Amino acid sequence: MSMTTPDLCDAFPDRVRVADPIFRCYGGRNFFGGQIVTVKCFEDNSKVKELVGAPGKGKVLIVDGGGSLRRALLGDQLASQAVANGWEGILINGCLRDVQILASLDIGVQALASHPMKTEKRGLGDVDLPVTFAGVTFLPGEWLYADTNGIIVSPSALDRT
Repeated sequence: MSMTTPDLCDAFPDRVRVADPIFRCYGGRNFFGGQIVTVKCFEDNSKVKELVGAPGKGKVLIVDGGGSLRRALLGDQLASQAVANGWEGILINGCLRDVQILASLDIGVQALASHPMKTEKRGLGDVDLPVTFAGVTFLPGEWLYADTNGIIVSPSALDRT
């Protein structure tokens, strides 16, 4: 049986940072975790598309969309690519769309909200740099764990068994 984020906080109180509770669960997995890969983009998901098209086994994609509530940085097509490439989950500081389909996919997805408008593809964005939102700095190579209770980050993997 997997541990929950409260269990991990209880077991490792000095090793975890807890994100502010501002995200909603949209994916088909309630619990997900893995090594952090970051992308910083604003209303342009070109880099998100590149990343989910690459192998992601054991990884979680952190998308810092600047908190924009005007465009969806993830939809069913990119989420399906992420599933096909083994990504464990995606956390979006911004919006997504196609929520009914996302709920049926075997991937954890959390975001601020849903929005029906897609982004413009301009090829903008930065990959693998520290990003800060929800009171936490997400560093590439660290570990994120998320479930319906919240989101936590640790410098190293936490034993969930």
